[in-house]
Amino acid sequence: MTRVVVLLSGRGSNFQAIVEAQLPIDIVAVISNRPQATGLAYARERGLKTVALDHTAHPDRVAFDALLADAIEAHQPDLVVLAGYMRILSPAFIARFEGRLLNIHPSLLPMFPGLKTHERALEEGVKIHGCTVHFVTAQLDHGPIVIQAAVPVHADDTPASLSARVLAQEHRIYPQAIRWFAEGRLLNQQGRVNVRGDSTSQAVLSSGA
Repeated sequence: MTRVVVLLSGRGSNFQAIVEAQLPIDIVAVISNRPQATGLAYARERGLKTVALDHTAHPDRVAFDALLADAIEAHQPDLVVLAGYMRILSPAFIARFEGRLLNIHPSLLPMFPGLKTHERALEEGVKIHGCTVHFVTAQLDHGPIVIQAAVPVHADDTPASLSARVLAQEHRIYPQAIRWFAEGRLLNQQGRVNVRGDSTSQAVLSSGA
């Protein structure tokens, strides 16, 4: 069974969706850079191993990421899942887990990398918005795309209403991407990901309002 370590910084709603999806994986540890993260409490309630590493107690990003990487490797994961982990990872950390590090971002990458994606989507007047699961590379919010989900943008949308609609799709596609990884179906070649046996896997269009 695929051994998974989850990294989170807050409530971990995507982590909860992953747990509730009952995937063919073994979540061997849930690690947070914030000891009071709600996601850690959720993990403990379900009997999962938790680790709290306070990044503010370390002198710089490189030092903290080295400690974090060692903590992850102690659990011998096949896959590391970023589920609302709100820190930019150092190149050395990313290189250490290359090919087994997944992230979800609340936009249709490569559009709107970084923060405040919903506000920026509304400011630009786009008609379609969404979310993306991708393998992590050293370039922020870039990397081979596994799956995307799109939602319509309504004339009366606010950042909050758009965020809620996108989040529902995040909870849908992140477990799917992890399932494909666990089943050995993801082919990551030359910066492009294909899924064995699924010709439509690159995008999932929401039919929701």
